[in-house]
Amino acid sequence: MRGARAIVIERCGGAVDKACGEGLMPNAVARLQTMGVVTPEWGTHSFRGIRYIDATGGGRVSVEADFSQGSGLGVRRLALSEALRARAQAVGVELWERTEATGYTADASGVTVRTSSGPARGQWLIAADGLHSQVRKWAGFKTTIGPARRLGIRQHFTVKPWTDRVEVWWSDRAEAYVTPVGPNRVGVAFLWRGRDQRGDMDTFLKFFPELAGKLGPPESTIRGAGPFDVHVAGQQQGRLLLLGDAAGYVDALTGEGIALGLEQAEAAVALCLRNAPEAWTGEWTALTRRHRVFTRLLLAVAARPSLRRLVIRGLAAVPAAFQLGLHVGSGGQRALTAGHGA
Repeated sequence: MRGARAIVIERCGGAVDKACGEGLMPNAVARLQTMGVVTPEWGTHSFRGIRYIDATGGGRVSVEADFSQGSGLGVRRLALSEALRARAQAVGVELWERTEATGYTADASGVTVRTSSGPARGQWLIAADGLHSQVRKWAGFKTTIGPARRLGIRQHFTVKPWTDRVEVWWSDRAEAYVTPVGPNRVGVAFLWRGRDQRGDMDTFLKFFPELAGKLGPPESTIRGAGPFDVHVAGQQQGRLLLLGDAAGYVDALTGEGIALGLEQAEAAVALCLRNAPEAWTGEWTALTRRHRVFTRLLLAVAARPSLRRLVIRGLAAVPAAFQLGLHVGSGGQRALTAGHGA
C-alpha cells in the first residue's frame, strides 16, 4: 500500500489456522479497517467489553467494563487469515505459498532468501514467522524463555453466545478466555503455567464447572501454543527486522497480539522506506513498552491467588477502576500512526 514491491514467503498454502483467542480488540479492528481488510462476509461476532469472573476462595464475583472506543470482533483465525491473504493479493503482494525458506544471505545492497521455489531478492527481510522464529535462529539472536513456561490451548464449541463481552474466568490452576466468534459458536482458550502442571481441555474444564455447563459440543480440533515469555536481545540485525511474536512476546492474556503486530508492521515498513532499519530496536521498544509493562503486572496478579481475588473484588466494588484499566490496557486512544517519526 506504500508503493513498494513485497514478497511473502509462506510454507503453508491458503488460510492458516493457529492457536488464538480470536478476539480482535477495537484498535486492531480500526487498523484492519484502515487496511481495507474487515468485511461483513467474515461471519464475525462483535463484543463490547470484557468481563472477569472469579469463583474461587468462596463466593462468585464478577466485574465488567465496556471499551471506550468502538467494539471488538470475535473472528475465526482461518477467516482472518483468508481476509488478510485476499487483501494482500488485491494490492499486489507476491505470495509464494507452499514455499519453505531455508536460509538467507545479506550484502551491502540487499537480502537473498533461499527457498524451495528458488531465491527471493529484496532490500529488506522482515521476519514475522512467529514465537519460535526460524529466521531469528538463523541470525543468531540471543533468546531466553521465562521460568513460568506459560502454555495455551484453544477449541471451539457449538453454542449461542450468552454475552456480548469476552469473558475471562479465573481459577488457581488456569485462566479461561471465552470469545463469541459467531452466532452459534464460542472459542475457549486456556492459559496456564506449564512448569506447574500438564493438562488438556477436559482437565481444565473441570476447573470451571459453571463454564463447562454452558458449552455445547466441541466443533474444532484442539490447538496449542507456547511456551510464552520469549525475550529477544534486539530486534534488528543489518537488513533483517524481527516483527510480531518473532521480535519477543510476553503473554497472551491481554488479547492484543494482532493489534501489536499490525502497529509494528506499519512502523517497520516506514523505517525501511526511510532506509533507517537501525532504528527498529528502539522503535519496537517504544511501541511495545506499555503492553509489556501492563501484561507483566497482570501476570504478577494472576500468579498470586489471594492477591488476584482481592484485586477482582476491589474492581467489582469500584467498576470505574476496571473501566480505566481496560482503557489503558487496550491502548487508550493511540493514533493509527503511532510510532512514526520516533
